Amino acid sequence: MRAVVYEQFGGPMQVTTLPDPSPSVDGVVVRVAASGICRSDWHGWKGHEPDIRLPHVPGHELAGEVEAVGREVRRWQVGDRVTVPFAVGCGHCPSCREGDLHICDRGYQPGFTGWGSFAERVALPHADLNLVRLPHELDFVSAASLGCRLTTAYRAVRHQGRAAAGEWVAIHGCGGVGLGAVMIAVAAQARVVAVDVKREALALAESLGAAQLINAQETDNVPLAIRELTGGGAHLSLDAFGSGPTARNSITCLRKRGRHVQVGLLLGDQRNPPMPMHEVIARELEIAGSHGMPAGDFPQLLDLIRTGQIDPRRLVGRTVSLEEAISELTGMASQHGAGIAVIDRFASPI
Repeated sequence: MRAVVYEQFGGPMQVTTLPDPSPSVDGVVVRVAASGICRSDWHGWKGHEPDIRLPHVPGHELAGEVEAVGREVRRWQVGDRVTVPFAVGCGHCPSCREGDLHICDRGYQPGFTGWGSFAERVALPHADLNLVRLPHELDFVSAASLGCRLTTAYRAVRHQGRAAAGEWVAIHGCGGVGLGAVMIAVAAQARVVAVDVKREALALAESLGAAQLINAQETDNVPLAIRELTGGGAHLSLDAFGSGPTARNSITCLRKRGRHVQVGLLLGDQRNPPMPMHEVIARELEIAGSHGMPAGDFPQLLDLIRTGQIDPRRLVGRTVSLEEAISELTGMASQHGAGIAVIDRFASPI
């Protein structure tokens, strides 16, 4: 199979030919039809993820068709259209037994703990517990945005954040997760304040229903601006970017008894930033983390898509080939486009 591979962190990537994977006894091999390119993949390439072993194939947002099935798999057959959460549960540990497969004690993550979906094929374990059947009306490119960006946003906004109609929701960072959060908060009839440093990202957030926009590069005090726009502060605020300053802004923009959800990964030198815990105590704020979503919760999100309340295709800024994915990933820290990039062409160019 053709796949993107890197052999050193921060080093060059290349498209090369690798042996086709085989399914584990409880797993499947999926022929990848589309794979999102995520900031988490960039973090992995930079060496911020300790679970990655070199050489490595990145990619964790995938959609495609089952091509091979392990002998213990009961729910899936060759040809089934599927996606999968980026965090795969084992089904046996205490977390999995409580239904929290996405925070499994022995979790498997394609593109991190194993080779991922920047490839024509990817092997996935524990298929009966973790695969998600795709409705036929949902195309593969749209489905590739579910496995990380939209599912992460959905759980952060609806489950961890408990967004309610009429509340103010501040979203710091309008990349894929942040834009997904805008869509989901608007579907919950909340009022959204979108914060970013890129005008094109803010314009897309506005087109998705954000009621207020703040350009953090043009605003001296983001939390104060949010408190003024919302008449006292956000009820719910998400750091969808992942940095010390954005996490702090998200906490300090809240009104009393507000809720902060940390969605963006804090990695590298941002792993342990100082936080304003005095405000958390004095104003009785809540802080929660959010890490993906288990397969069992996908039907709730798919129902929003089926009923037209959200349209994942609106998150997709461009589609690229496997070769083009290399520059998309390595240049992610400096790119200026809005929306997410999705690989939809895996064959060798003629």
